[in-house]
Amino acid sequence: MRTLIALLSLVAGLLAGTAAHADEDIVVEAIVEAPVAEVYKAWATSAGLESWLAPHADIDLRVGGLMRVTYDPAGKLGDAGTIENRVLAFERDRMLTIQVAKAPDDFPFRTIVSSMRTVLTFEPASDGRTLVRVVGSGFTADPDSQRMKNFFSRGNAQTLAMLQKRFGK
Repeated sequence: MRTLIALLSLVAGLLAGTAAHADEDIVVEAIVEAPVAEVYKAWATSAGLESWLAPHADIDLRVGGLMRVTYDPAGKLGDAGTIENRVLAFERDRMLTIQVAKAPDDFPFRTIVSSMRTVLTFEPASDGRTLVRVVGSGFTADPDSQRMKNFFSRGNAQTLAMLQKRFGK
């Protein structure tokens, strides 16, 4: 029960912290041709991510755990190209909330990316499919933040297209 209360407090704090910029959120959705459990596993496990998004992934799926990923096939986890996201909250087969803990060395928004949070939700859709919704929040009116918002808006759409392709659409 204490863990649930702590989780609810964390989520409430995150929501309160983004209320002033709610109109700045980015939302991208896609229908994926697979059941929720399979789609969630593709996002929330090392083998799952390696099957469609990144050649190297290590996921410690727990509150406070890290999702370490490198997109370079010649790279290795922990090198300058590794991105580390901290797991803020999750509910198996339903939701995953992450925040960048360490950006790759060459990432253009390295100094401000930690202000952003990403919430992924997975909902059953008709015929055994899954609605995946990706919400990015924490953006401000600052020009760099707006450029980062545009970057992630395009990137999240591309990522969901790759996920759809992974499951045959």
